[in-house]
Amino acid sequence: MELLKNLNQTNVIEIAGILAATWFGIAFSQRCLPWLAKRFSGRRQLYILASAPVFRLLLIIVAITLIIPRVVEPTFENLVAVLGTLGVALGFAFKDYISSLFAGIVTLYEMPYRVGDWISIEDIYGEVREIGTRSLEIVTPDDTVAVIPHQKLWTTAIHNANDGSQFLMCIADFYLHPQHDAMRVKTSLREVALTSAYLQLDRPVIVVIQEQPWGTHYRLKAYPVEPRNQFYFTTDLTIRGKAALAELDVVFAAVPFARK
Repeated sequence: MELLKNLNQTNVIEIAGILAATWFGIAFSQRCLPWLAKRFSGRRQLYILASAPVFRLLLIIVAITLIIPRVVEPTFENLVAVLGTLGVALGFAFKDYISSLFAGIVTLYEMPYRVGDWISIEDIYGEVREIGTRSLEIVTPDDTVAVIPHQKLWTTAIHNANDGSQFLMCIADFYLHPQHDAMRVKTSLREVALTSAYLQLDRPVIVVIQEQPWGTHYRLKAYPVEPRNQFYFTTDLTIRGKAALAELDVVFAAVPFARK
């Protein structure tokens, strides 16, 4: 029983044509889908961007399906033998790679992160720029691109700050001496957030107060207009919050330096 076909010129041309068409389709999707996504906003934009790796994976599967009958004699025994051999070989040689591929497929359906989400994986925090079949790219606040395999989905907690929406909570922290009027401070910090140019007006502004042994901890929570404005927003809240607290003559908490 022969396993492989004797390739002739026609088969070689057909295989080359399939590979070329697959490459062209992948390149076209990488250019067309982001262009199309820019014409939409909100969840529609996110779904279009997330469909890019799905489309790429489908093209690869179709290409493999079309090439195998042109290389292998299309009998049940041959197909089982080829697929079994490939499965064992790939399982040992590319265990981590295949794990990342399967995790990538799970990612496409469960969508723990999408393009445009701000996520934290281990000690890396940033915006998801691209989701591939095997890995994703994150752009950190320092404009560094981090490539993370989807395999992390199995073993690592993933923190998603906006989860596919335009709402991302920012927190500005203030540490004060316990001797002060807490209600006045709370009102002042809330006004600071409400007058910020970066504030998302249809989201709540919250001031959380927690008493600590060393003083009082204030957490000013609010949402910027765009997730990418989070650092400008937090800086604005901090600068103007400190100025507002200085006008109230409150004393900021400070940890004394230990003498050597």
